[in-house]
Amino acid sequence: MVPVALPAAARAACRFALDYALPPRCPGCGVIVQEQHGFCLDCWGKMRFLGPPCCARCGAPFDHDRGEGAECGACIAAPPPWDSARAVLAYGDVARTVALRLKYGRRIGLARLIAGHMARHVLPDGRDAMLIMPVPLHRWRLWWRGFNQSALIGGQLARLTGVAQDRDGLRRIRRTPPLRGMNARQRARAVSGAFALADGHDVRGRAVLLIDDIHTSGATAAACARLLRQKGAASVHLLCWARVLPEDAGD
Repeated sequence: MVPVALPAAARAACRFALDYALPPRCPGCGVIVQEQHGFCLDCWGKMRFLGPPCCARCGAPFDHDRGEGAECGACIAAPPPWDSARAVLAYGDVARTVALRLKYGRRIGLARLIAGHMARHVLPDGRDAMLIMPVPLHRWRLWWRGFNQSALIGGQLARLTGVAQDRDGLRRIRRTPPLRGMNARQRARAVSGAFALADGHDVRGRAVLLIDDIHTSGATAAACARLLRQKGAASVHLLCWARVLPEDAGD
């Protein structure tokens, strides 16, 4: 059977009926709002959006503009393996709630919300050479959860920006322990050798947009970035929903 497109008036009526029965709710606190995936004023006021002025490499915010290409002291002292890292929000109550509702509450529609905010960090120039790749889950965790939240976000971001996505190119070939409580050296050791590029997947000459939900220590993303550079990626750019700022990090 060939699907029949509804007239605009019918679609509007269906949307009105659906909103009446299931009104849109704030992704952060659950109160009723006017638009689907819209935040209430209280949650919006708690969200700290990140952007310039910031470190050109890691995206850590600056208190004033230090000029084009300026990097923070931490990146100058020990450059991370990615060319740039950006996040929509500083990690906080609202950012955490949205991430947890997607990851564990199975609110997979939130992937579209997250990708919509991420899209402003994907500049139009050079999109043809970009390749979206999500940070992978180990197969047992993927089986238990049923989906990879980073892959869902990456798919929505690909749809919104037109950037190609390689959903299965990166593989996590070894289970890794929780990194919470480890120091930087222990984290790096825990994820060393945990990732591989799947057979038949090529990143040579591509600008890889590495997608993750939360950027905490960066050890997992760093391991992925090193692998991608070893396999010939021209550049690696980390893009996340939220990140723990250096002043808020526990270690």
